[in-house]
Amino acid sequence: MQFFEILRISIAAIRANKLRSILTTLGMVIGVAAVITMISLGTGAKNAVQAQLDALGTDILTIYPGQSFWRGVHGTATAKLTLDDVTALKTHTTTLKEVVPMLSGRMQIKYLTDNANVFVMGTTAAYFDINRLETIYGRLFSERDDVSRKRVAVLGYQVPEELGHDAMELIGREIAVSGVRLEVIGVLERKGEQPGPDPDEMVYVPFNTSKQRLFGREYADRLRSLTVQMVSPDSMGVAMLEIESVLRSSHRIPPGRESDFRILDRSQFLEARSEANETLGYLLAGIAAISLIVGGIGIMNIMLVSVTERTREIGIRKAIGASRRSVLLQFLGEAITLSLMGGLVGILTGIGASRALSYFQGWQTAVSIEAIAMAVGFSVTVGVFFGVWPARKAARLDPIEALRYE
Repeated sequence: MQFFEILRISIAAIRANKLRSILTTLGMVIGVAAVITMISLGTGAKNAVQAQLDALGTDILTIYPGQSFWRGVHGTATAKLTLDDVTALKTHTTTLKEVVPMLSGRMQIKYLTDNANVFVMGTTAAYFDINRLETIYGRLFSERDDVSRKRVAVLGYQVPEELGHDAMELIGREIAVSGVRLEVIGVLERKGEQPGPDPDEMVYVPFNTSKQRLFGREYADRLRSLTVQMVSPDSMGVAMLEIESVLRSSHRIPPGRESDFRILDRSQFLEARSEANETLGYLLAGIAAISLIVGGIGIMNIMLVSVTERTREIGIRKAIGASRRSVLLQFLGEAITLSLMGGLVGILTGIGASRALSYFQGWQTAVSIEAIAMAVGFSVTVGVFFGVWPARKAARLDPIEALRYE
């Protein structure tokens, strides 16, 4: 039996029982749509994480003060990072391009009668360069502003909104940060979620200004963290070894004793999140695949019913010369056609659901050709797998017994 003849008979049989065929393929539609939607969500999340990795850069490390330990017991001295550490890293390393000190803490900011509680960071002008931060209004503070202790501030993207004012309105105006008046000289473009405090909700102040006027003298020699930029992303391993060696020497930590600082690669957080998103996506896709199996069982059930209903038809076909192979292909073709119809409708539904989630919920989705190909392949596989038994049953019917069937 030719392919197009099988297809014509299959479509005719499906059209003869439209409602039953629609209900039969519904499980396939739901399963395929769910698989495509879940995979598109997972792919979109992975792409978003990759975009964040590109924005963060793979050449940046952050150093935090840790606990001071000796043989598992807390030390008497509190671990800290100091400006001497900054000098040591700049002087005794070959793989570091920039070493940026940071002071930070939550503070109350006020403009006119409006106020908000945000993170305030004191840092150098190099911080903006290595973190790829740009302004949408105004300018960034410079190294000269830092050296001269200028009372200026750069606001994160969300800060003007938290103060209830337009970003442009704040440029050139003064805000009070813990009672200290600072001129707003710039507002940063949106950076998006990152490890640690949200950069869009921070106020940035020149390091020396913050050290002298905001954080007090007790912070003059106690940094919140250090951000370092490597000469090349390929020197990550060597850079971490150099930092470890220089800081242990600077802190006079003897061999065998744990370091009182932590070196973190910020991209590790995003890579871990990417792996978690990918695992969750596969889990959800696996759950959605159950719907495909249920849909396949429905197809098998309806094909068994169809074989029973059309026993006399099968008998007549075999009596006039139809071979077992042609009968088997006829019913197998019907099962595959039902699966493909459900798969194609499911693909369209899944693409529509992905776009709806992206449009209405703002979630990043990405429908891939691989996901569509996998859905179609799974549909055909389900049709073949669950259609073989009913098709074999039809092909094995004895024509004399089939003609007697009422």
